[in-house]
Amino acid sequence: MKLWGGRFSKATDGLVDDFHSSISFDQRMYEQDILGSIAHATMLGEQGIISREDADKIIDGLKGILEDAKAGKIEWMVDAEDIHMNVETLLTQRIGDAGKRLHTGRSRNDQVALDVRMYCRDACSETSALLKELIEALLDIAEKHLHTIMPGYTHLQRAQPITLAHHLMAYVQMFMRDRRRFADTYSEADVMPLGSGALAGTTYPLNRQRVADLLGFSAITQNSLDGVSDRDFLLDYLSAASICMMHLSRFCEELILWSSAEFHFVEIDDAFSTGSSIMPQKKNPDVAELIRGKTGRVYGDLMTLLTVMKGLPLAYNKDMQEDKEAFFDARDTLVKGLSVFTAMIRTVTFRTEEMRQGASGGFANATDCADYLVKKGIPFRDAHRVVGQLVAHCLTEDKALLDLTLDELKAFHPAFEEDVYQAISLETCVDARAIPGAPAPQQVMASISAARAVLADQ
Repeated sequence: MKLWGGRFSKATDGLVDDFHSSISFDQRMYEQDILGSIAHATMLGEQGIISREDADKIIDGLKGILEDAKAGKIEWMVDAEDIHMNVETLLTQRIGDAGKRLHTGRSRNDQVALDVRMYCRDACSETSALLKELIEALLDIAEKHLHTIMPGYTHLQRAQPITLAHHLMAYVQMFMRDRRRFADTYSEADVMPLGSGALAGTTYPLNRQRVADLLGFSAITQNSLDGVSDRDFLLDYLSAASICMMHLSRFCEELILWSSAEFHFVEIDDAFSTGSSIMPQKKNPDVAELIRGKTGRVYGDLMTLLTVMKGLPLAYNKDMQEDKEAFFDARDTLVKGLSVFTAMIRTVTFRTEEMRQGASGGFANATDCADYLVKKGIPFRDAHRVVGQLVAHCLTEDKALLDLTLDELKAFHPAFEEDVYQAISLETCVDARAIPGAPAPQQVMASISAARAVLADQ
């Protein structure tokens, strides 16, 4: 008979048992569930709600179950429905009637809320650590390429010269924001719901703060209805995971493009590439493509939980059992994606000469040419028009701006002097952009140092 079966006159249908059970996926929360139960039993004994002797038996029994579960010695039971009932059933089998006192003053509703909050905290810490490793890898690469010139793009068209370091540091900023989002999610999850009961608390004199302290929570929930029905913290995780995957996907898109023969900016290591079953020459960036593809999967997990929660009346509803598979899938996908991407980016070979050649073509220094005229006293709009005419001339003659003679330049405007060639050289174009946040090497190095300082404090 089910632990809740006293009101029922017949067993649930086998189809219902299979459909209803969540043990196939929520078993991964066994450690959180057992630690939560140990804290609850400790508090029950301290408050005199159950005897100290029974509390000690429960705690010892739970520790034994935890040890056996970590050793892989436990087969979870489908007919016990979920991890909470599995643990309680095993406990009662092992220590007898004392095990039946564990559930005093709590409901599975607040128990599952506790477990997923604890699991979410762990997931946030894990994700933050992986992001830190990725950021450190990017900082190391950026510091080696402070002077590696490459084209910057808008609309995927060559726009202005920048450095590889500056480009990589744009992703560092994205991943730093991701870390802050997961830190915020940790704070939202770090609120202890046990004591909410099914929805209306309990008449037992529970010491909720004591349980929170034992489990390392910074606060307790302030409303029992909200305590059992809140999944905002999971939505926060899924949202943060979706944004982080989007950042990984953008980076992967660029690596995929850059590894093509048309760009030839990077060489992805053989260990992170695959071949073709029919075309022997192929080297495919499958790892980057798969991360890009799995981003949609994490978006789907976010939409799943948003859709589950959108029409639920207070308080707990069985629909909310669907929260965990979406959460677990997003966590697993993100963790794998971050791990393999960090390993891959550490082994990428950047073709610096090809990058420089890319910056040399496409008139990436045209803006600097216009700025040169502005500094000679020409209104910007007039300078913009003159340089546009120069570009059109170069296209006709199959030349770059730096290929034009001074006489050719003066034919378009007399303000051009010999110093124009220095002014529109790639090094000058980069080095002269020396305001904070710009690609000049000293500014990028300052950004690298600032990022390292932030990581050192966290």
